[in-house]
Parts: sequence; C-alpha cells; structure tokens
Amino acid sequence: MIGAAAALLLLVFLAPPAAGAPAPPQPPVPGKTIYETRCGFCHGDAGRGDGPVADYLDPRPRDFTGGIYKLTSTQSGQAPTDDDLFRTVTQGIPGTAMPAWGSVLPEAQRRQVIAYIKTFAPEAFGTAPERITVGTEVSASSDTIRKGKELYQKAKCWECHGQDGRGDGPAAPTLKDDWGARVRPANLTRGWRYRGGSSARDVFTRLSAGMNGTPMPSYVDTFNEEQRWQLAHYVRSLVREPKERGAVVLRVRGSEAIPLDPDDRRWAGLEPLEVPLSGQVITRPRWQTPAVDMIFVRAFFTDKEIGFHLEWDDPFKDTRHDEPSLPPGDGKGPYVKLDLSKAGRPVLRDAVALQFPVTLPSGPELPHFVLGDRLRPVNLWHWMADRQGDSPGTTPVVELNAMGYQVPPQPQTAEGQQVRGKGTWKDGRWRVVMVRPLTTPDRGKDIMFEPGRFIPVAFHVWDGSHGEAGLRMALSSWYYLLLEPPTPPQLYLYPLVAMLGAGGFELWLVRRARRDRLATAAAGARPGEGARST
Repeated sequence: MIGAAAALLLLVFLAPPAAGAPAPPQPPVPGKTIYETRCGFCHGDAGRGDGPVADYLDPRPRDFTGGIYKLTSTQSGQAPTDDDLFRTVTQGIPGTAMPAWGSVLPEAQRRQVIAYIKTFAPEAFGTAPERITVGTEVSASSDTIRKGKELYQKAKCWECHGQDGRGDGPAAPTLKDDWGARVRPANLTRGWRYRGGSSARDVFTRLSAGMNGTPMPSYVDTFNEEQRWQLAHYVRSLVREPKERGAVVLRVRGSEAIPLDPDDRRWAGLEPLEVPLSGQVITRPRWQTPAVDMIFVRAFFTDKEIGFHLEWDDPFKDTRHDEPSLPPGDGKGPYVKLDLSKAGRPVLRDAVALQFPVTLPSGPELPHFVLGDRLRPVNLWHWMADRQGDSPGTTPVVELNAMGYQVPPQPQTAEGQQVRGKGTWKDGRWRVVMVRPLTTPDRGKDIMFEPGRFIPVAFHVWDGSHGEAGLRMALSSWYYLLLEPPTPPQLYLYPLVAMLGAGGFELWLVRRARRDRLATAAAGARPGEGARST
C-alpha cells in the first residue's frame, strides 16, 4: 500500500504539466542576474551580441551563442578555458568597449557570470579543450630577435601588420572577421593595446592559438615551439613603450627658420612631447574606441613665427571626404549608430587640430577642453588630409573659433586664415607641420604667443577609415607650451667678465701679499746688518 502511494506521488511529480498550467518555478541560474545587469546592454540578454547599444560600438560585442572566442590558450578552433574567460572579464579588452571588471565585481561574481555565459553555447563547452603547450621559455637575445625577424618575413606577417608593425600592410584594408565586419591588424608598436597581453609569453600563446573568427591564424603547424618563441620576441622588440608621465609642458626651442617640410631632419633633432589621447565621451556622439591613442608633438619658434610638428600612427591614408559630417544620430540616445558595411560606411578624411584659448588665462580657470565654452572661446587650427595641395596659395589648414561643443566651430574669414601647413604619410604614419605668426591683428579670435608665458594647448585627431569625424574623435586634455626666450649674447659675457675679474683680483692679492712679505723681510734684516759691521 505504501509502495503504491509512493509510486503515485512519483508519477505526479514527474508528469509534464497539463496544457495551460503554469510551469513550475525554476531555480535561479548563478550569474544570470549579474549578466543581465552588467553585460546585457552590449551582448544582449540572449547572448547574441545584439544588446541595445551594440549597433553603436566598433568593434561589435561578442556573440556568445556561436561559442567562438578570440582570446584563448587552447588549440585553434577550440573553446576557451574558464581561466581564459576569467582573464578577459577581469582585464577587459584594450581598444574595445569591453571594460575591466576586476575592480567592479568580486571574483565570485565574475566566476558566476562566466558559468552563465557558457550556457549560451553548451555544445562548444561540452568537451574539455586542449591547452597550448608553452614549455620552456626561450630567452630574448639579439640572435633570437634576428631569427624572429626572418620568420616574420617568411610567414608574411608584414602583409597585414606592415614591415614596421604599424598595421599598414597591403592586405590590411581587405580583412574581415567571420561575421563580415572589418578587422584592423594590430599595431604591434603599441604594446598597451595588445589583446590578450603583451608579454613574450602572451604573444607566444597568441601565435600558437591564433584568434578564432579572425584572419589571425595559429602557427602551431607552421613553426615549431622554439621558432614561435623567436617570433614572439621579435614582435616584442617592435613595441615602443610610452615614456613615464612627467611634465605636461612642451618647451619650444628658438630657431632661425621653421621648416615646413614634415620630413626635414631638423624636426627629428627635437625631443617630442608624448601626448596620450582618449575618446570624446563628453557629449554625443560619444566615442569610446578611438583609433589614435598617442600623438608626438615638437615645436620651433622664431622672432616672428611658431611652428608645430605633429606625428601619429595611422595604417591607412584617408585623403577623401565625401560627406561633410556624420549623421547627428537617430534620436534614441547619445550615440550615433554605426553602419560598418562597405556600402554604407561614409568615406572620411584623416585630420588633426590644435586648440588654444583665445585669451591667455590669468588664473587657473581654462576653457572646456572640448571646444571651449561661451565665456572662454577657443582658437582651432584644423589640418585636413583631403585639402592637402602643392599649388601656390593653397593650404590644408583652416582656422576656426568655437564657443562650446553645442554649436559647430565657425571658420574665420579669408583674411583671417594665416596658418599654413603641410602633411606627409609614409609607412603607416602621418607627419604634419603647421606654422603661424606669433601675433596677428585678429585679437579676440587668435591666440597670441608670448615668450616666457605658459600657453595652454590641446589636440584632436580623426582617423577617417575608422569612421571618425566631427565630435567622434580622439582628444587630449590641456597641456602647456613654454616659448623659451633666446639667451641674450651679453649673458654669455657675464660669466667671462666675472671670471676675469675674480682672477685679476686674486692676482692682485697674491702680488700684494708678496710685496708685504718682501717689505717685512727687508725691515727685519737692517738691524742685523748694522751689528755685523760694528
């Protein structure tokens, strides 16, 4: 009797619910709530990479349902390990909108999110992946790097990454991922933007595992373990580490003349100021992933003019501009929706701008670093690659004034355009020179350069092939210029005169002391001489 009752109860609990009956409550899935709160906006609640802001990001968020991940330590084509996913969630992905959650979420919650993400593609995680064998690390040496350079050529890495590693190879403009989106090869000189880490071990892992879903292959079947270490060390040798952040002052040297040619060797003789750049996220269209994150600045001045030399990495030379600006947005939020298809993507120019306050501040208050404000307008020198020309009287630079980002900057009159400039692009790098008189008649519109004064300056950069124009740009905060006045020739005479005077005075003292000793000796000798004569 008891056994029959137990069987009946078991059938009741195991039987499917009747049609129309509510499903029994399901236990909460660990990480689901955290994912929907923190991750769903980009990746979508169903993990398809179609969250509310996905269409406004470049690159697009990962689609988890395919189980394809780029940053793994496993054999090519296999799913990542939990540690791979944990590292990505913790450290984020440079150059993308994926932030580092290590300082936001406790480790337990990050582990829970990873467990939930894996449920979007259970078949991909159904079997344990095979990890890349790292083995004993080969140490870096000149011989190792030389062999790695030979392998770089043999594997034709330069076709994508370029001969100097700046991502400007001939195949770079044609690359796409498995989802049809454009892919930019990594700029190997920028170690801080390596996805998956920039140590030799990290690079070795990436060469071994490849990046699933992208044109970056695995070299396990191409090179043996030692060769992959050699190639990793060569890639590491291409990295140009940024200098430690020191003073934010560019000391401008005096010169007899300012070369307008950006490739003139006199510019190379100046120590540049390295200025980091970030995306313009203050107002729409907010831009979190700018292509350019560093610009190198040099400057000369004479008694009449000042000239700036600007240099930055850009893998593609964009000298066309078919549309005056990007669309203002779709009215649904502060971001501008992207169309990454080849047909819909606008053709935009490369450009750079210098920004100065119209009036030198007398105190600590400065204009807003994004195009000033109504009380403190700014003066802009805007160089544009599509306006570059060699014919007399033409200049690619336009002088503008701005009173805040709410209204587009306004060009000055033709008579007020006094900046001349020139730009050259070579080997994945732009070099631009802009020159203007120290002072102009346009007070109230132009910055006036005064030697010995600290003069605020900020920088804006646009990469056309990255979809940047208008307020979608890379920018800096305020830095300072200091035009060091030339040393007057008489100042070089002062030390000489002082030295000669001190030497003459010392010689006089020596001679006087000698005379005094002789006089004393003579006075003491006279009594003795008299006694001997007596």
